[in-house]
Amino acid sequence: MAKLLTVQGGKPLEGSVHVRGAKNLVPKAMVAALLGSEPSQLRNVPAIKDVEIVTNLLQIHGVKVDADPATGDLTLDPRDSYSAAHSEIDAYAGDSRIPILFCGPLMHQHGEAFIPDLGGCRIGDRPINYHLEVLRNFGAVVDKSPTGIHISAPRGLKGAKLTLPYPSVGATEQVLLTAVLAEGITELENAAVEPEIHDLIAILQQMGAIITVYTDRTIRIEGVDRLSGYRHRAITDRNETASWASAALVTQGDIYVKGAAQRDLTAFLNTYRKIGGEFSVDDDGIRFWHAGHALKPLVLETDVHPGFMTDWQQPLVVALTQAHGVSIVHETVYENRFGFTEALQRMGASIQLHRECLGSSPCRFGQRNFLHSAVISGPAELHGAEIDVPDLRGGFSHLIAALAAKGTSKVTGIEVINRGYEHFMDKLSDLGADVVMSER
Repeated sequence: MAKLLTVQGGKPLEGSVHVRGAKNLVPKAMVAALLGSEPSQLRNVPAIKDVEIVTNLLQIHGVKVDADPATGDLTLDPRDSYSAAHSEIDAYAGDSRIPILFCGPLMHQHGEAFIPDLGGCRIGDRPINYHLEVLRNFGAVVDKSPTGIHISAPRGLKGAKLTLPYPSVGATEQVLLTAVLAEGITELENAAVEPEIHDLIAILQQMGAIITVYTDRTIRIEGVDRLSGYRHRAITDRNETASWASAALVTQGDIYVKGAAQRDLTAFLNTYRKIGGEFSVDDDGIRFWHAGHALKPLVLETDVHPGFMTDWQQPLVVALTQAHGVSIVHETVYENRFGFTEALQRMGASIQLHRECLGSSPCRFGQRNFLHSAVISGPAELHGAEIDVPDLRGGFSHLIAALAAKGTSKVTGIEVINRGYEHFMDKLSDLGADVVMSER
């Protein structure tokens, strides 16, 4: 039965929320446990849909998974793992894009892997060709079928010299999870260097991997014969932190995010301050609030780390609808990330989308007819509307727009938000939001 969220807007969000491990790290760390010859323990794990999906995928491959939702501790024992039946794997077709990262570990353990049709948020092409090309370079044989992809390594996996055409996070993760047990040395140029990548490298190093990261986005991996388990506390989800920070700004509220880490939010915090948001940092988290004066417009471009994250863009756009003046946002990471603005326009926001690169430099979408730049005029008086959630970050953005708007909003597709926001309904209640969930 589909869910319907009824939101009565116009009330500031005030209080505290606790943010746990990063959605962009935890599922990948869980996959890494499959490489070990001993159990691993992952701490600070959030109760989100992606963790549930990977848990199920690991279990059908024979990995024992024990979870303590109260503490966020997860124990993963791969010692009795085996190749799962295609029909079992197929049950997860379309649920997540994480299964593609099982390829390297499964080939090292069992000589083959089957990957179902992949899901995930529809915010751009997000092709898996980077992944498949990476695997071929290691010596894998890729056979595509209507239901999925069968990948094998009849001669084993061997180190390779690779250069990514774009610093893709997923492709970098694929290289790391494959190269650590491949024969010989792997060198990856133009790699992603996000904090979640560094945390995954820390996990693999604990397991016995030899990985060097250079300042020019080059990663060198020396293959080893065996990996053990790990004990690791996942870094905090910086995307959820930024989302709650934006919610405080949009609703003229005051939110303390327990667990938030300043180090991984530098670009966001600079932008937050430029707009007119306030924050203070202590040992346990970060407090974000609207200081009471008019918000300022700005010109912003998303980029790979250490730039302004694409996942921060959507909730911040909602805040920019309340700034006094004209803001420009140039999206350079995902070509269709502005699809969520249609609902904001129906709520009263003044947002114009453009195919041109409205930024300091042209990007890879500039000549490809994608609406990837936005001009936002404010302040706009938002009013309630009927909204269907398009994707994870866009959905949270719609939600905070509804919380700031005058009147009532009806939000469907809210289940998507569970993929990346732990207990978000409970957190909204703790912050004083006037929201009711019902069956549609």
